[in-house]
Amino acid sequence: LVPVLMVWMSRVNEGSFSGSRWGLWQDRYASALRKLERRRGFLILAYLCGTIAVIAGIGGLLGAEMFPRVESNELQLRLRAAPGTSIDGTEAVLLKALDVVKTTVGAENVRLSLGFVGLHGSSYPINYLYLWDGGTEEGVLQIQLADGATKHSEDLKNKLRKQFAAQIPDVSFSFEPADLISRVTSMGVSTPIEVVVSGPNIAADRAFADKVKSKLEAIPTLDDVQYSQSLDYPTVKVAVDRERAGIIGPTMAKVSRALVPATWSSRFEIPNYWADPNTGIAYQVQTQIPQRLTTSLEDIGNLPIMEAAGMKSILLRNLGSISQGTEMSQYDRYNMQRTLTVRANISNEDLGSAARRVTKAVAELGTPPPRVSVTMRGQVAPMVEMLDGLRQGLMIAIGAIFLLLAANFQSLKLSIIVMSTAPAALAGVALALWVTHTTINLDSFMGAIMALGVAVANAILLVTFAERARISG
Repeated sequence: LVPVLMVWMSRVNEGSFSGSRWGLWQDRYASALRKLERRRGFLILAYLCGTIAVIAGIGGLLGAEMFPRVESNELQLRLRAAPGTSIDGTEAVLLKALDVVKTTVGAENVRLSLGFVGLHGSSYPINYLYLWDGGTEEGVLQIQLADGATKHSEDLKNKLRKQFAAQIPDVSFSFEPADLISRVTSMGVSTPIEVVVSGPNIAADRAFADKVKSKLEAIPTLDDVQYSQSLDYPTVKVAVDRERAGIIGPTMAKVSRALVPATWSSRFEIPNYWADPNTGIAYQVQTQIPQRLTTSLEDIGNLPIMEAAGMKSILLRNLGSISQGTEMSQYDRYNMQRTLTVRANISNEDLGSAARRVTKAVAELGTPPPRVSVTMRGQVAPMVEMLDGLRQGLMIAIGAIFLLLAANFQSLKLSIIVMSTAPAALAGVALALWVTHTTINLDSFMGAIMALGVAVANAILLVTFAERARISG
């Protein structure tokens, strides 16, 4: 469009340019081109070296992300209290965290808050695959702020992290995508950085995962470094002496039938329903011991193991040993192997640079133990796959355009001249992204392809006019 308008304006105002500043500038420009024409080899070499240097130098300074970051007035916070904390304790922590947010941004700027603590009851037909939390010690808090409450959400998150660390030191926090756009562009992952350690031996996996976690905590641009699951959930181990139990009488089935209703509910052992005679609706009837009445190992040891009618009940403590221990709260699996995931958020850095830091930190740990594998997940893998696909697509497009130009002009020389504008267009894109502090992402890559197309289209028009003028003499 620009060359066409310039030609049209030149023809319409052909006489008005003579003696004007524009005409003088054209004459000087034409004179400079005639002088450079004598050194066309040096000019071509300098052009290629300059554009390649800009692309390689400035392009190496650009960050990389999947999508450009967007500002939002919504926050989603995941908190995890000490392993084994009851729902009441986790609720108190969540309310305190909400108070910290209100104090930081102002209570009048908190428009809406929504919290979820603990697990869904087993009587609810909800698949745990879609569950937000992994135990009673976890909670999720969603907050919608008023418009104008904050200009930069990352600065607010950093401020809240400091407040949480000072006022709620024994609780771990992690910010997650909150608004709809962030959830879609995050590809469904809760944090951009995830390092997964997997293997058949969970002890070896955890030993190496602890080293990975320590390395990630040393990276200054990573925040909220933590495991995705609780690794030391408190448990009670009941070891039944089968020889003693065989002498006394109770079987393992009877022991389990006594433990399940006492520690959870009888509905997992003997489902019982009562139908309302008026409405016909069936209700589940269950028995269980309130949690507040079971506070020690002695209380569990005093559970009666019921025998047949007319026989005395036997206490659980007489059948074996009862001790405290720890286990993982949940097992995450990938391809049937148990995995440990170390996750982290990024602060004041792009995803590409943070991924390089994490890769370097993991490489410094050396070779993992036998049969232990380390994988980078989160948003890193899809970002690398997306950018590689875009680069390959761009190269294929340039090659296809070159072949079409060669078929159109019936000259490889003219096709090369047209395509020589590509390095300058890419160098201009790199400079524009660097000046505006923009990362290489899907949007900017599409803009780069469009800029390259415009440059090639203008070059085709100029070469066509120049070739016609040369042929006509």
